[in-house]
Amino acid sequence: MAEPIAAITLPPANNPQDEGVWLENSLRAWLDAEFIPELTNQSIAQRAAQVFVRHRMEGENDVGSLVIAIVTEMQEFDFSKSFYSEFAIANAMSDLLLDSLGIDRCCGQ
Repeated sequence: MAEPIAAITLPPANNPQDEGVWLENSLRAWLDAEFIPELTNQSIAQRAAQVFVRHRMEGENDVGSLVIAIVTEMQEFDFSKSFYSEFAIANAMSDLLLDSLGIDRCCGQ
């Protein structure tokens, strides 16, 4: 039987607002670089950062739970002017967080 994947947790949030600014800027840069810069990318990054900050302020440190929160709450966002979806945003946020923690996300490691 395969071993379950261990949870990845962030350190407790000392300043969730600063984390939100970092996430918003990083996510916006990722969105613009991944496909094409779009005006809506700023709105997407802002909304995702708001969700992230709120959950961090509520004490959420589990990356998996933060991903689910982004997917769930970004379903209300209008992605009609974007090539992205709530799943792409949640996955990008997860990748950015793992990169910031120095965790290699390649090849199932």
